[in-house]
Amino acid sequence: MKNVYFLSDAHLGSRAIEHGRTQERRLVNFLDSIKHKAAAVYLLGDMFDFWYEFRLVVPKGYTRFLGKLSELTDMGVEVHFFIGNHDIWCGDYLTKECGVIIHRRPVTIEIYGKEFYLAHGDGLGDPDKKFKLLRYMFHSKTLQRLFSMIHPRWSVELGLSWAKHSRMKRVDGKDPEYMGENQEHLVLYTKEYLKNHPTINYFIYGHRHIELDLMLSAKSRVLILGDWINFFSYAVFDGENLFLENFIEGETLL
Repeated sequence: MKNVYFLSDAHLGSRAIEHGRTQERRLVNFLDSIKHKAAAVYLLGDMFDFWYEFRLVVPKGYTRFLGKLSELTDMGVEVHFFIGNHDIWCGDYLTKECGVIIHRRPVTIEIYGKEFYLAHGDGLGDPDKKFKLLRYMFHSKTLQRLFSMIHPRWSVELGLSWAKHSRMKRVDGKDPEYMGENQEHLVLYTKEYLKNHPTINYFIYGHRHIELDLMLSAKSRVLILGDWINFFSYAVFDGENLFLENFIEGETLL
């Protein structure tokens, strides 16, 4: 039985991350290290800091990462790509060229007899009206069509600059620390969702850039995956147990 892996929030291409090429190589080295052990890899959003597909144009860069995704799918490994709030604007390029399966909303799926609820996490339980408005605008097909009319020289520059500003306005460029289960929006959302869906064993999210593994009931856990900026973290399910791990190059992985 092969493993199933979950990771999120690499924000590849971010202008707020020093040594971005090294970061991408580390991610690619991780994917290479699991390619013979993986049945599936779930990328739970914000793998790119900004990604926008025009009809005939995609952003430059990310060659090593996209090549490794293609290698995995060519080997028969399922690669599932969830859009986040930084890479909402995926078209069919990643599916056609890299063979990944795109998910645009949360998914409930059975893996080796266990029920998983998977999502990036943006917009789930967050009462912030400004964020809700931005999310609505970013998902608007009309606004996307208008944005596509802008030359990529300016539109991609705008997107990358916006993403950098979004990160740098935080203290030290980092997200807030864990606020406790009674204040974390994703935990509160999950507790409410679990009331009507008690058969779900594992809830797995990205988005918050913290590592969290919390028991909600005797049979249910919620995990927040950290990121590939500070933690280089991932979850792995071997069919019986789910672990939250950190990638240290040179170590033997599960």
